[in-house]
Amino acid sequence: MKVFFVNPSFKADCGRFSRENRSPTVTRSGTLYYPMWLIYAAAVCEKDGFEVEFLDAPARSMDQKQQFGYIKEHGDGTKLFVVNTSTPSIVNDTDCADKLKEMYPDAFVMLVGTHPSALPDETIENSRRIDAVARHEYDYIVRDVARNIRDGNDPYSVNGLTYRKDGKISSNPDMPYITDLDEIPFLSEFVKRHLRYKDYFFAAGRYPEIQMFTGRGCMARCNFCVYPQTMHGHQYRMRSPENVVAELEYISKTFPDVREIVFEDDTFTMKRDRVLEICRLMTEKGLHKRFRWLCNARVNLDLETMKAMKKAGCHLIIPGIESGSQEILNNIRKGTTIKQVHNYVENAKKAGLQVHACYMVGNKGETKETMQETLRLALELDTDTAQFYPLLPFPGTEAYSWAKQNGYLRGGYTDYVKEDGTLNSLLELPGLTGEELVRFCDEARKKYYMRPKYILHRIVMGIKDPSDMKRSIKAFMNIRKYLFK
Repeated sequence: MKVFFVNPSFKADCGRFSRENRSPTVTRSGTLYYPMWLIYAAAVCEKDGFEVEFLDAPARSMDQKQQFGYIKEHGDGTKLFVVNTSTPSIVNDTDCADKLKEMYPDAFVMLVGTHPSALPDETIENSRRIDAVARHEYDYIVRDVARNIRDGNDPYSVNGLTYRKDGKISSNPDMPYITDLDEIPFLSEFVKRHLRYKDYFFAAGRYPEIQMFTGRGCMARCNFCVYPQTMHGHQYRMRSPENVVAELEYISKTFPDVREIVFEDDTFTMKRDRVLEICRLMTEKGLHKRFRWLCNARVNLDLETMKAMKKAGCHLIIPGIESGSQEILNNIRKGTTIKQVHNYVENAKKAGLQVHACYMVGNKGETKETMQETLRLALELDTDTAQFYPLLPFPGTEAYSWAKQNGYLRGGYTDYVKEDGTLNSLLELPGLTGEELVRFCDEARKKYYMRPKYILHRIVMGIKDPSDMKRSIKAFMNIRKYLFK
């Protein structure tokens, strides 16, 4: 029995739309994430004995005509379609699923992702034909639906589903979170069989790269972060260090030209002892000489662990600094302080690690003055790279509830991105318009990257490491039209 997984195309003029990004968009840097959660679910089905077909239309820059042509060519025998979604693309994605049901009326068609997890009933009501949506972590939900279809049992009986049957919408109990993550197949093995890894790009890393997760969930309680609140919860469930390093060894042997590993856990460094063990094993097996790696890391990371990570091949850490205002950090329940931020960046420089700092404007308490505080902090910290985003409050998050209850949201789901697929802002705050938030981010980006000091820094880095120069040029070519606009 065949299960067909589809990451749909999105708009003719923004083919490389990245749903897996925590703020789904066409990124200005050209970064395109692997559709990792869809890949993991497909790998689980394949491990269970199902024939799997996988289409990542954005990675192949397909428009809708090309997408449905591919599906028609490869869809024979499909009994289950699984369609990836995001909030900005949900209307598009629902239309795709409806079209698939029209093309294959005997197949079971379901939507997965953060948006249907947060708004399952609404998602089904806005569809003409889909059978169900999967809520939250969906690897085993998809597998069990496939099993029931294959075995002649009721596919609607699987936990974690919200479904339409006989004209009525119903919801089953939640599917428990997966606790033994070592049972999940390696993402890289599935990529090797089904995807073209050179289609993907991560602006902060060497090219080509492999992205992967070593854990799910996040113990932090940031009010804006979509994955812990809609998909994976706040319990950090981890693969064993041995399992993680076994995948790195597989990548080393199977992808000889891969230069970078991107650990995409919400916070890879949450459990210090585990990080140190992964670093020890990587160093012991010589993997630190084979490729570099980067990860998300909160600003409570200590110097000793940073040094161990550097020794094991880490070159870059990514903190969510968010704001230069302590009041705003408190408002969004970030659980960090400005003092921690300064210590973190200072320690990273001591350890020889680069820092890609993430800043956000538009949170509770934001004013024009606090936005300037954030820009001043960014320039003062002078990290290797930085990004500036307007808050995008997604359904299912506390930030969305706050914005909606206060009447700060303007527009619908399709307004989360502009016509070209790049970031937009729906927020209209007291004294701040959405346009001002977006304009601030654009201007902050220019001020940060067009400094003579920064340009000299990039040239020096490129002379020391030619691969870094190639990465910087590729990222600059993608972002230049936004810098000079």
